[in-house]
Amino acid sequence: MHALQLAEEDLISCCGDLGAEEWNARPGGIAPLAFHARHIARSMDRLLSYAEGRQLDEAQITALKSELNEGAVPDEIKAELRAAFERAAIGIRALADRNLEEFRTVGRKRLTTTLGGLLVHLADHTQRHVGQAITTAKVVRAMRGT
Repeated sequence: MHALQLAEEDLISCCGDLGAEEWNARPGGIAPLAFHARHIARSMDRLLSYAEGRQLDEAQITALKSELNEGAVPDEIKAELRAAFERAAIGIRALADRNLEEFRTVGRKRLTTTLGGLLVHLADHTQRHVGQAITTAKVVRAMRGT
């Protein structure tokens, strides 16, 4: 849970002051900051579904397909992130007394894993995309000269 708290703090501190143009910029063709933020929020939701023993619903699949959509509005993405981090904290707390070796499946192919494996992956995956978001934000700032 601590990794997610740090991820949220890092995202806010590095990206909070950027405007819509910066959130949607693709310097050198890389994925925009908006993608990383959406992906963080939505992948946490998906991984928690698997951790809870559920498969993805249609809304989650639709959200997955829209992560690279252009025209992101920073305030909407920040609100989505805040809500996702809050839901993740609640979901992780609800799983706290479970056996981390409990069997889980992931995806359409129902790949096997454990509850603990999913929770570690959730934290690791989030941190990796936070790093990518921070790097993208730095490149965008350098391009605009600030």
